[in-house]
Amino acid sequence: MAVKAMGWAHSFPVSGGVSAGRRWTRGHLESLAWTAEEPETVDAVVLTVSELLTNAHIHAHSDAYLVLTWDGDCLHVSVHDEDSTLPVQRDPEPGAVSGRGVGIVRMLADEWGMECQRHGKTVTACFRPVGARRRQDGDGG
Repeated sequence: MAVKAMGWAHSFPVSGGVSAGRRWTRGHLESLAWTAEEPETVDAVVLTVSELLTNAHIHAHSDAYLVLTWDGDCLHVSVHDEDSTLPVQRDPEPGAVSGRGVGIVRMLADEWGMECQRHGKTVTACFRPVGARRRQDGDGG
């Protein structure tokens, strides 16, 4: 079985990288056929990118390397930074202005995971758009 995938990669600096990452992500998602019919999924992906880039910049104090990969089933959103410390879900106090990133990603993504590497870590979230599955299954869409 042949798998056809497409993807994009970009580095985002600590200064100003989060807003640029959101714009860059939204722009590339427009090239995928399912995104016009699933604005909620697009918004979830963009929010996830924002959270993962923010975590990389704030906690790792490093540039963040974002990779988007569409394999026909799942849009993989991967962010690599230079700190090997894995993120931990926190339970912030009401009114706290931070501490919700991991919880947000877990809630939005269909799957997510983390991997330590020699020079840092990568956090990946997977989004499976409903419309893309219908088109693959031949149900229209």
